Amino acid sequence: MTEAIARRFRRFAEVEASGRSPLYEALCLGVAADPKVLHFLTQLPEPKQQPNLLLAAVRFVCGVQTSPEDFSAALLAHQRAVRAEMLRRRTQTNEPARCAVLLPALSQLPGPLALLEVGTSAGLCLLPDRYGYAYAGHDPFGVAPHFPCTANAATPVPAQMPDIVWRAGLDLNPLDVRDDDDMAWLETLVWPDQPDRAARLHAAIAVARQDPPRIVAGDLLTALPALAAEAPRDATLVVFHTAVLSYVADAADRAGFVRTLRDLHAVWISNEAPFVFPDIAARLAGAVRRGPLLLAVNGEPIAWTDPHGAWIDWIGSGLP
Repeated sequence: MTEAIARRFRRFAEVEASGRSPLYEALCLGVAADPKVLHFLTQLPEPKQQPNLLLAAVRFVCGVQTSPEDFSAALLAHQRAVRAEMLRRRTQTNEPARCAVLLPALSQLPGPLALLEVGTSAGLCLLPDRYGYAYAGHDPFGVAPHFPCTANAATPVPAQMPDIVWRAGLDLNPLDVRDDDDMAWLETLVWPDQPDRAARLHAAIAVARQDPPRIVAGDLLTALPALAAEAPRDATLVVFHTAVLSYVADAADRAGFVRTLRDLHAVWISNEAPFVFPDIAARLAGAVRRGPLLLAVNGEPIAWTDPHGAWIDWIGSGLP
């Protein structure tokens, strides 16, 4: 069991953290080689053995540790408190800059729009029309915070905001932007050597607190139809999610979610790792993978994207 966990942490270091967070790359490689930390992780349920969750929980309890040795010592000295946080928390990274890669797709849909986000966390990505954007090579638009994003030439960079008349989120464990403890956890999920992301998150939280979006607690596999039924009939219903369906481990459950979406006759925007919906990725057979996440509309791939919204690499000329 420890070898499987070690592989998971090595993969996170080499694929997720490499080139993004030297600190977390080093810490995860340290975990992968530390028998005591690996043993600690074996005492947790498999879904709770996630690298991001461990990193955030240790930081939440002990502060930022700057070396694998300090990380191991802090964890082992506060095992009970770290374990408690890992059991009660989730990796609900709510990166508002993801709106920068969703906006080109949203802006091409017939308005007005009704947005419903699955796995919404604190709902920050339900507010794409309340932020500003700075696409490289284009004039910034919208109000602060401005999210920087590099877009390839094929990307239909929007010139104005979409008309959004209704928005709601669905999450197993919603976070409340007005709750200081919830927001402290959300901030802890931002990697400590990425201060620009933390600053944008703080600004987005301030925006959301002015008029928080409605978030409903519920399972995406069962609660989606009832919430979708509340959307205004004269608006285009858009159901979207980013890096969420990977937490639905059973492929049959993911397929059931897709069937539910099709019954709703909504526009479906997914922004997930290619393995989550292999049938979508298969439409790019023979193409070189160009990013961690694959953005698709109604099951048709349209762009490769950065998980934190830093860049978008559009495929083709427009929506399918």
